[in-house]
Amino acid sequence: MATLLYQTTRDETPRLFKSDFLEFFTRVHPSVPLFLYLPLIFFLVGRAYFRFSLPGYEIVLLLVAGVFFWSLTEYLLHRFVFHFEAKGERSKRIFYLFHGIHHDYPNDSWRLVMPPVVSLPVAVLLVILTLGNAPLQVLFSGFGLGYLVYDMTHYAVHHFALKGAWGQALKRYHLKHHYQDPSHGFGVSSPWWDKVFRTTYR
Repeated sequence: MATLLYQTTRDETPRLFKSDFLEFFTRVHPSVPLFLYLPLIFFLVGRAYFRFSLPGYEIVLLLVAGVFFWSLTEYLLHRFVFHFEAKGERSKRIFYLFHGIHHDYPNDSWRLVMPPVVSLPVAVLLVILTLGNAPLQVLFSGFGLGYLVYDMTHYAVHHFALKGAWGQALKRYHLKHHYQDPSHGFGVSSPWWDKVFRTTYR
């Protein structure tokens, strides 16, 4: 990842665009993904059970598989997309907006969850691609549930004093990625993938 020029521990939200219209879409309250996607998840799972008579055990297995698939996606996105070493100035700007700014302003409470302008088109596309296929829609629901767990975990790690051994360990693990070694520790809600791919901290 490119060398970061600035880093603050304050809850500070920098301006990204001159246009107020564009700037509006870069800021999102952390509760927005919950209100957007939890109803969709409940609808798809309920529809699979009541309309398509998918057995309960199959729904549970598909949800777990979806969460598992998200955990791997989270790791791969963070490592290979968000920390991509861009070359050109325009590419550097794009990847800075994707993730570099989060390393410069890690406690920016308005940019800790993915903006709907990015996540909503992906969700709509996946729903369209799985129309009429109840098992796939439940699998997608598990994927979405994993994404929500990631978003809420990421926000909590940066803004809450987490209790318990697991919560404190997650917080220490992710903050080490920010303040000590951004080239390791890519798992946020799923740090075990770092062990699988040998990117745990040295």
